[in-house]
Amino acid sequence: MASLAPRTKEWLESLGFAIGNEAVWHEALTHGSTGEARDYQRLEFLGDRVLGLTIAEWLYARNNGDEGKLAQRLNALVSKQACATIARSIAMPEHVRLGKQARDDGAHDSDKVLGDIMEALLGAGFLDNGFDATRNVVRRLWSDEMEGQAGRSKHPKSALQEWAAGNQRRPPDYEVVDRSGPDHAAKFTVRVSVHKVGAVEATSSSKREAEADAARLFMEKYG
Repeated sequence: MASLAPRTKEWLESLGFAIGNEAVWHEALTHGSTGEARDYQRLEFLGDRVLGLTIAEWLYARNNGDEGKLAQRLNALVSKQACATIARSIAMPEHVRLGKQARDDGAHDSDKVLGDIMEALLGAGFLDNGFDATRNVVRRLWSDEMEGQAGRSKHPKSALQEWAAGNQRRPPDYEVVDRSGPDHAAKFTVRVSVHKVGAVEATSSSKREAEADAARLFMEKYG
């Protein structure tokens, strides 16, 4: 049965997890590049749901906003970027188990990899500690994000769409103009253009984030 390195076990316990079945935590921290039979992907699927329900319940209890505003904040707080931010804040890159090539390619600092493994840890927490205990960990780790501005303002793509309509322009056109890097550390460059106004480009670790960044830059330049 797979076991955890002592420092990794101490790290997980410092986050508020109780370690019973070490194998499930070992799996949660294991990237497919190691070649091992089990990696984090199944636990990521589970943890994504645990996180979504926890944040949705938290938002519902905290405010009386309508469904649209609740959904906007939920999407921001459970995004891969938000999960990766939490992962870096708790020093997760030091404990992720990667193959040499993936580490050399920068997978240990990839938003996608860190975000996925953050969710996988929550999946492991659900299986080993139960929902209530894992919810408590999420509330502690996400407290700053919950108090911050994530998802409070209008999404950049929505803002640009409304700006174009309000100025009698055609809808914005988004195009992926470049994709580079391996799958676990991919970079997408997206160009957004509005007919007879202009165009800007932005690069990020996912197509969706690159589109949002491009929309925000467009508004800063032309809005």
